[in-house]
Amino acid sequence: MKIQLIFAIMMFLATHVKAQNKDISLKLDNPIPVLNLGTFHMGYSPDANTIEFDEHDKGNIAQVHQIAQAIAAFKPTVILVEVEPSENEKLQQAYQDYLMSPDMEFTNTSEVQLLAFEVGRLANSTRIYGIDYQQGYNYSLAYQLENSVDSESYFQYMKLLEKLEEEYVAEEMTVLEHLQMTNDPRYLDILLNINADMLTHISSPGNYEGADEATKMYHRNLVMYSHLNQIRLDKGDRVFILMGGTHTAFFNMWLKRSPKYELEDVTEYLNAVQLDD
Repeated sequence: MKIQLIFAIMMFLATHVKAQNKDISLKLDNPIPVLNLGTFHMGYSPDANTIEFDEHDKGNIAQVHQIAQAIAAFKPTVILVEVEPSENEKLQQAYQDYLMSPDMEFTNTSEVQLLAFEVGRLANSTRIYGIDYQQGYNYSLAYQLENSVDSESYFQYMKLLEKLEEEYVAEEMTVLEHLQMTNDPRYLDILLNINADMLTHISSPGNYEGADEATKMYHRNLVMYSHLNQIRLDKGDRVFILMGGTHTAFFNMWLKRSPKYELEDVTEYLNAVQLDD
């Protein structure tokens, strides 16, 4: 029965493609709008690659808050951040404290407090949740595995990226410029490649050590996506997600083709940012 249904849908789609009918929608009724913003970590991070950023500098804070003002125009009702769900009670209490006293100081400041909390305050968002999931993997396998079959492709790609890093120096960018770069589809593809896909080129003859490691990164992000899907969302809800860029890249893939969600164009909001001179 299931095979017949799939075949019927395929025939239906094929017929309409031939007719060049672009009005076909595979979304559910009233899909949930989602604004998925990738960021660098604005505080301590165990990540291998981080950006130098003084989260206590008043100029940096002011710039992040100006960005928050533009993002708040999305009017999210729900905010999701890179915090594990087990910390949700503490997260929600910290958010409530911030709403009561926006000038408060945090012991450990990150993009969660600087950007997500401020977006929520400006948009009158009442719900905030963590959706992170921790899972280690060996992203340095290419430098450790001997006799890898196709390591040449991996290292050629890394050299290409090194040249780009010399041309686009992250530490010389403003916060806005860095967020614009992070959310560029080409950069998100780079993040997918270096954190997962390029590892599939690393394997000894007849084996798939790199694919095993890449699978762990996919699994981590699939669990995070599952955490999103476990949150009750009703008609009228609007979701703002703030995570590191690699997670954003994974989520974009799934959100675009999800029947439940409608992925919004984050570039539109970043381009609307008005920074003080």
